[in-house]
Amino acid sequence: MSESNPNAANYTAANIQSLEGMEHVRMRPAMYIGDISTRGLHHLVYEVVDNSIDEALAGYCDTVFVTINENNSITVEDNGRGIPVDMHAKEGVSALQVVMTKIGAGGKFDKGSYKVSGGLHGVGVSCVNALSSHMRTEVFRDGKIYVQEYSIGKPLFAVKEEGTTDKKGTRQTFLPDATIFDTTEYSYDTLANRMRELAFLNKGIKIQLTDKRAVNEEGTVKSELFHSTEGLSEFVRFIDQSRPSIIQKIVHMERTDGPIPVEVAMVYNDSFNENIYSYVNNINTHEGGTHLQGFRRGLTTTLKNYAEKSGLLDKLKIEISGDDFREGLTAIVSVKVAEPQFEGQTKTKLGNKEAVSPVSQVVSEMLEAYLEEHPNDAKAIVGKVILAAQARVAARKAREMVQRKGVGSGGGLPGKLADCSEKDPVKSELFLVEGDSAGGTAKQGRDRVFQAILPLRGKILNVEKAMQHKILENEEIKNIYTALGVYIGTEEDSKALNLTKLRYHKIVIMCDADVDGSHIETLILTFFFRHMKELIEGGHIYIATPPLYLVKKGNKAEYAWNEEMRDALIAEMKGAGQESSVNVQRYKGLGEMNAEQLWETTMNPEKRTLRKVTIENAAACDHVFSMLMGDDVPPRRAFIEANAKYAKIDA
Repeated sequence: MSESNPNAANYTAANIQSLEGMEHVRMRPAMYIGDISTRGLHHLVYEVVDNSIDEALAGYCDTVFVTINENNSITVEDNGRGIPVDMHAKEGVSALQVVMTKIGAGGKFDKGSYKVSGGLHGVGVSCVNALSSHMRTEVFRDGKIYVQEYSIGKPLFAVKEEGTTDKKGTRQTFLPDATIFDTTEYSYDTLANRMRELAFLNKGIKIQLTDKRAVNEEGTVKSELFHSTEGLSEFVRFIDQSRPSIIQKIVHMERTDGPIPVEVAMVYNDSFNENIYSYVNNINTHEGGTHLQGFRRGLTTTLKNYAEKSGLLDKLKIEISGDDFREGLTAIVSVKVAEPQFEGQTKTKLGNKEAVSPVSQVVSEMLEAYLEEHPNDAKAIVGKVILAAQARVAARKAREMVQRKGVGSGGGLPGKLADCSEKDPVKSELFLVEGDSAGGTAKQGRDRVFQAILPLRGKILNVEKAMQHKILENEEIKNIYTALGVYIGTEEDSKALNLTKLRYHKIVIMCDADVDGSHIETLILTFFFRHMKELIEGGHIYIATPPLYLVKKGNKAEYAWNEEMRDALIAEMKGAGQESSVNVQRYKGLGEMNAEQLWETTMNPEKRTLRKVTIENAAACDHVFSMLMGDDVPPRRAFIEANAKYAKIDA
């Protein structure tokens, strides 16, 4: 019998916390919006915009205005029906107050109001209200303006009339609670990527994004209108604008009359990557699911049948696999499901079995018609498939040379790797360091128990423009694979990454703080995004931030990570003593620091700053990587010119 606990007698009904929905949101915000960092902050906007998109899907709204105000509050306005304001029979208050203050309340749960709705969790605007220090709702309905305001989710007054109007719709303004979120500063680019995505996924809708914090010399605020008339075809064109197409036009397929509306757009380019993005009710299902399964089935069956009938495969001596049909393919699959069932690690994998057949059928019928009508395109696609099959055989041989044997025993590890003694991957870190010189310093400065060092010689291969077997033959990339202990290929997908024997759960890119260092950093990130995306999605990839300056005066020395910190330290040190020549050292390379300095500033877990690499919007990332790292110069030049104001001359 176990010993009695003296506190057990005090465990009564008073110890049981009964939290109302809104209180629970504030106590456990990550359960509702993912996290309380930048991602969760922006998720608040998406929840409110989703309501407007739902109005549009139901046929009642065509314009949404999203505004970042000067104080980082957000205003979202639409021209929909407006939230109902009449009395709610069960709750005894205005329906508007119920929607704004009760978790799980809203029209999305009434099948008569919305056939399908966006948003992953259905917590909606009441969750946003609970996590805002102040929120104001204005409803334009029946010729009148109705208003209610809230503080941390609680009404400040009953819903009241405040004048007349000829408008219709809803305007929501909210200020995120600074006591909840790590940061309350919104990123225009992050919001722009999502608004652009929503416009592509819901053709015809106009979304105006305005940033009142950004005003140019003429007094004009930064603003952008997102509006797509072609939908997914335009989306594919946007993603693929830096990649030369091998077919004449984008293949577009759409069916809205079935139980599950399906829209698909696809094109083949001259790259060696497969880029398929799938959506359910505007949610990016980056783990795929049954709709993606249907797309792959329809694509593979149709192309294989065409290739065999045409006799184009007669001379091929190797078997074609499903992977071969998707090399160089950029595609977007979007379905609308009334009651989606989400599975997977992050609940972004569609589980509805009834989605397979409609997608497969649409792809088969429309792709078959396209191939018959465009024989030259069909021949180009099959030619690409044959090349992919031949490259796959070469890649398999290269992969066999890379695969680790006896992971954990140290066998087969790269000679340059200085491993750590810790065997638990969760506690182990691997630093990918630019150059042998900095690698040597890092080896001396590290904690040998849990920190491993892999020096990389020069600039690794630009994988954006290389075939799989060429990538696997590259010495530096081979070293990364073998050091990490991962291998390529599963029964379902021969290109998938198997992470079961990952040796380090924290992989840190550590490069010089100069132009060359930034380029190497980008090359490594391109490799991870294209060939080890699972590591990024799992939260394993980080970027080290070595200091830029050492500011010294006498015996006092301080590090600075940017110009503002440097100038503040100079001013502080000048004011502290009689002499005026403070010494400033600019670190251009990691090798300029000794081992102790590198440990103190960049590697010591108690003092360092690491930036975690995340993928907020995979389609937008794809667009940027192909534009920056591909062969097409004009889009890259336009990007550089647009962002030149952020560039600094490396003095």
